[in-house]
Amino acid sequence: MSGDSRGASQGRDRDAEGRARNARPRDGLGRPLPRGAAGVPRQPEGVVRGAAETVREAQRLLDAGMPFHAHEVFEDAWKSGPEGERELWQGLAQLAVGLTHAARGNATGGARLLLRGAGRVSGYADGGGKTYGIDVAGLVRWAGELAGRVERGAVEGAAAPDAAAEAPRLAGG
Repeated sequence: MSGDSRGASQGRDRDAEGRARNARPRDGLGRPLPRGAAGVPRQPEGVVRGAAETVREAQRLLDAGMPFHAHEVFEDAWKSGPEGERELWQGLAQLAVGLTHAARGNATGGARLLLRGAGRVSGYADGGGKTYGIDVAGLVRWAGELAGRVERGAVEGAAAPDAAAEAPRLAGG
């Protein structure tokens, strides 16, 4: 029995190359919804964008309260961009996923990813703190402040942060 038919009999979604892909609809924070539910359109995978387009699209998604989807845009950038920028795009993706987890109510995971992402991008804070117009120093501050608030809020029983309200500004100005 081939991998495709075995996966199909177990209800696994596959792409054209036979790789497992979850086709269930998702909400704005990337959580799977029941099959047939109305979800948020997913980001296409493997899109090659220039840096400015990547930042614009990610900011649009962050502003819409969709940090999970913004992370997918950053993931495309790290996979298709120059090796020397990999840490920048991976760090930005981790910041977006950290916000995702925090907004989903996972304070510990959210705070850890925010701090890990801040550590990755901080190496790009030279030259006025901007790369492709990204306010790296501002993002590092934002991540540290949000991680602290999320951790304190978990101890105090506060509600999870709203992803749109907490969305960072990627570009300074």
